Amino acid sequence: MKTARFISRGRQHNGVLKDGLLYDAAGETHRPEDVQFLLPLRPGKVIALALNYADHVAELGFKAPEEPVMFLKPNTSLLPHGGTVIYPRGAKFMHYEVELGIVIGRDARRVKAKDAEEYVGGYTIANDLVVRDYVSNYYRPPMRAKGWDTFGPLGPYLVSADEVPDPYNLGLRAYVNGELRQEGNTRDMILKAPELIEFMSRFMTLEAGDVILTGTPKGVSHVGPGDVMRLEIDGLEALENDIQLEDESAEPLIAEEGART
Repeated sequence: MKTARFISRGRQHNGVLKDGLLYDAAGETHRPEDVQFLLPLRPGKVIALALNYADHVAELGFKAPEEPVMFLKPNTSLLPHGGTVIYPRGAKFMHYEVELGIVIGRDARRVKAKDAEEYVGGYTIANDLVVRDYVSNYYRPPMRAKGWDTFGPLGPYLVSADEVPDPYNLGLRAYVNGELRQEGNTRDMILKAPELIEFMSRFMTLEAGDVILTGTPKGVSHVGPGDVMRLEIDGLEALENDIQLEDESAEPLIAEEGART
């Protein structure tokens, strides 16, 4: 089942996608292109994973980490399908990252990998946007690089786990202004949901509704104001957001963290 939260005719709805139409609780139908999408869920926390595709590790010139490299994506960074991403003034290198989002279905603590799939409630598409100017050392949580408001588009749908029989054989694609820029497959993840849930739940409770962002394959490139990003994952539909420049009242970003002490 594909579910969404949206606004239509001034009212907020929870809907189910069937045959290309959104059905609300009253059974009335809405065309997806006519509604304002909201986030498909309200996560308690979003845990993101860096360097989880070997080809992306090589693309950035890093070494593969010995254990998961994690950081928290602020809830204030989350943005629904159709929302506008704000490009920080002064940024030099802003990149999209198409990622599979794993949605936790029930509370998990000290879960073993062999049992972890039972705790997966569903999947969604995520765009883990980053100002690459601030990424020089992955041992520092990249909060300033990835934690900006609007830097976490998510959606448009929450797709239940039973609709994704093999989450580790899904094609991922990122388009910018209609041009294919990034392409990969979830089978190339270094660590998959069972290992991640076991590792994370050993020291913190993963609560129902939490989201794990599983990393991105190679193919990231620069985007800027005026661009439109369309991210696709097989079976999960497409997440689309445009980019606009930050308001002129904002002080320009001081980039290149290595230049400052």
